Amino acid sequence: MLTAALPRALPRESRDTLFLLAVIGWIVLLQAPYLPPWTTAWACVVLLWRATGAWRQRPLPGRSWTTLALALTIGGSYLYHGTLIGREAGVGLIVMLLVLKTLELKAQRDATVVFFLGFFTLVTQFFHSQSLGTALGIGVALWGLMTALVQGQRPVGAPSLWASAQQAARMALLAAPLMALLFTLFPRLPPLWGMNGQGMLGRTGLSEQMTVGDIAALANHDRIALRLRFLDTAPDPQQLYMRGPVLSRFDGRQWSPALPSFGGDQRLQSELRTAGPALRYEVLLEPHRQRWLPTLEATASAPEGTGLLPRMNAELRWLNEGPVTETRRYQAQAHLDHRHGPVAPVLGLQDYLELPPGFNPQTLGWAQQLARQVGVAPNRAQALVDLALATLRTGGYAYSLSPGVFGQHTADELWFGRKVGFCEHYASAFVVLMRALDIPARVVTGYQGATLNPLDGLWAVRQRDAHAWTEVWMAGRGWVRVDPTAAVAQWRTSSAERLSTPTALGTAVNALHPALAAQLQAWWESLDSRWTLWVLDHNSRRQLDWLRQWGWHDVSIDSLWRVLAGACAVLSLAALALLLWRPPRRPRDPWLRLLERARHQMRRSGVVVAPHSPPAAMAQAWRRGRSTTSGPDAVTQWLQAMETQRYSGAPDTTLATLQQQFRRLHWPPPISRP
Repeated sequence: MLTAALPRALPRESRDTLFLLAVIGWIVLLQAPYLPPWTTAWACVVLLWRATGAWRQRPLPGRSWTTLALALTIGGSYLYHGTLIGREAGVGLIVMLLVLKTLELKAQRDATVVFFLGFFTLVTQFFHSQSLGTALGIGVALWGLMTALVQGQRPVGAPSLWASAQQAARMALLAAPLMALLFTLFPRLPPLWGMNGQGMLGRTGLSEQMTVGDIAALANHDRIALRLRFLDTAPDPQQLYMRGPVLSRFDGRQWSPALPSFGGDQRLQSELRTAGPALRYEVLLEPHRQRWLPTLEATASAPEGTGLLPRMNAELRWLNEGPVTETRRYQAQAHLDHRHGPVAPVLGLQDYLELPPGFNPQTLGWAQQLARQVGVAPNRAQALVDLALATLRTGGYAYSLSPGVFGQHTADELWFGRKVGFCEHYASAFVVLMRALDIPARVVTGYQGATLNPLDGLWAVRQRDAHAWTEVWMAGRGWVRVDPTAAVAQWRTSSAERLSTPTALGTAVNALHPALAAQLQAWWESLDSRWTLWVLDHNSRRQLDWLRQWGWHDVSIDSLWRVLAGACAVLSLAALALLLWRPPRRPRDPWLRLLERARHQMRRSGVVVAPHSPPAAMAQAWRRGRSTTSGPDAVTQWLQAMETQRYSGAPDTTLATLQQQFRRLHWPPPISRP
């Protein structure tokens, strides 16, 4: 019960205020991962301040205190964001205005402002996430706000919060058919949360640059980046390389893509050559706010999907016309057996030999030793690659999520110092070595591997599956994938296991019952997949296709508007007819129904009272007509308890207790008159 956690000694105003503050605290908790730390802390301070006042029944803060709190909020937001306009600053201000408004809860209109600010704040949550977990959290907050709203519309007595919560749930269920109708027929428009914003960049996974150590941070994130569905037989997990940004320029610390005149122009084409049957697959991509589309190596034809206009660049990457800011689903075909790139030396390959001066002198010296050791041979590049991989296998190198902070010479530290690194450490050091050996090489980032969900057959690719590997150019073969991480930790690319940091809850459940933890995770991910497929991916094309499957062959956006307008008109007329032709029913709460039952029993005992008599008047009438003792009898005491329960600020007896006492009352028959 909602009232179980609140003391009954508190008056109704304090109890209802504490409940509303708890709901607002839940809304702030939902926003906390996306708010500046100072905003979350300041909101908690204000809520605790207001809750303490409600608990101890203190008066509201004066205008000077609320003005000071508002000034601190605006000043802090401006100092942190540099502006008061924009999505990040605006959402933070809305959250704080909702919290600060609780300091002015003096009248019904103040509570109404709080309710509508709460509803609006819930909408802003979709700016950051549209996942099933977010939707469930918003649903709980919405139920709480509606409960507080219903409670505020009951001005008499001390109604139960649980009864208001049930009424709010019934209202939501009554609105569910209208919501389903709007979801089905309302033309799909781009959502406000689909707009790009600088504040959101860099939060969602791989980016167009790679600083040595960045990808290791993603291994702590269990969030799903994309889902795969194979329309043919699924390949082995070690073959699942999802190609992302290709990085060619190196400044000693950071890798970045090639410039238009840097090996990526018309002089150096992709020259993709495929063999064997195509592997058909479907991708359900989460928003990552980048232009590139993750595709299996190698996807020769353009991915097909709504809202996509992809093109392949010279580095075998598929780029969309704009950033992916909402869930996208597309189909493609990949050829796992493929080669790409020029097979003979051409202009542009020399750009993939450049190294910044003054970095990694030990690696450069080692490269000269390896070059003298191999000498000049037709397969010189392959021999040097094999020699470097053999060094990784037998040289005591280890794979770790937290290898520590590297200094200026990252390749030297890995090869000759730490000998511990993550995938991007090995990829970066390997490319530096290859370029020092006069072999064109580059870093490729993306995702490797996936986890199969047996419930829905989807393969989940998570942010922890982010990976970096290398491509080495060899004469007669073109660009060849070389994954130095597989030489150090083969399990990383050949197994579904991943190096990750489990959550505290996941660790606890897994320790108690590993099979149950795996089953719960599979069920949750299956539900989340269906949410993404049926709700988030319900775009305009899928909406029209779904309606055509139901027999509406000439459906269009214009016809949807007409049908929706007609449906709204019919529903409005039906509601109006109910109001005009059906007599209004007086609202009856449980207390009034119980009092009506007592009035009926009094009439059966020969005591007639007015239809709207309060319990006190009924008790007086009962004493005049039936009481045979000098003191109050059981019926009189019960009626007095009803009076206290309804109109006392802190009643001693609950309505449930009064209902039980009513069933035990003795009602004598009418007095027979001679």
